[in-house]
Amino acid sequence: MVSQGLKLGYKASAEQFGPRELVELAVLAEERGMDSATVSDHFQPWRHNGGHAPFSLAWMTAVGERTSRVQLGTSVLTPTFRYNPAVIAQAFATMGCLYPGRVMLGVGTGEALNEIATGYEGAWPEFKERFARLRESVRLMRALWTGERVDFEGEFYTTKGASIYDVPAGGIPVYIAAGGPVVARYAGRAGDGFICTSGKGMELYTEKLLPAVAEGAGKAERDAGGIDKMIEIKISYDTDPEKALENCR
Repeated sequence: MVSQGLKLGYKASAEQFGPRELVELAVLAEERGMDSATVSDHFQPWRHNGGHAPFSLAWMTAVGERTSRVQLGTSVLTPTFRYNPAVIAQAFATMGCLYPGRVMLGVGTGEALNEIATGYEGAWPEFKERFARLRESVRLMRALWTGERVDFEGEFYTTKGASIYDVPAGGIPVYIAAGGPVVARYAGRAGDGFICTSGKGMELYTEKLLPAVAEGAGKAERDAGGIDKMIEIKISYDTDPEKALENCR
């Protein structure tokens, strides 16, 4: 994914809509000129009644087959608990081959909501461990995207003679989601992109997150301007402003 000024995309809220409707909305987003369609990755929704939780990677493939231009990705997926990062690397490599230049992997440190329900045992890890798992998973996935045999002995993940045989040239762009400066600095050091959400107060972005991305990039001798910055913003649109306002309630 190449930085080209301001782009507008559609965020598929997988906790709100079922899989078929989400696919059709993404197809419509491309038809209406949007640049990307990204999806949340939840095993279960925030609310039980009326909730949804379709599998993000199946959705991405369905949208990829119905579209030709929009960028596709997760916003965000946690590759560190219920998923093995090596399998996630394989899945995204396959999609990268199917939809060249259109696929990115957005990752985060995870939420207990999804991981405990799928069998994680013990107390939910503190941020330090979750962040360490994320960094290690990114290193492993990028090693596998070289197509070489990978013997990886990390603190959390291990591979022995592992190879991914179908890999797009250049691998898969990794976008790092952050709500605080520690992970934002990591996004600057190691991410192809940076993801954050809206509604937290402008000072968080202008005084903490974006400066942290720039700081991380500087320490890694990278150009911060070459790191894509993505923010999720909730909007309500209608040709009638009063109806748009009412829909927010």
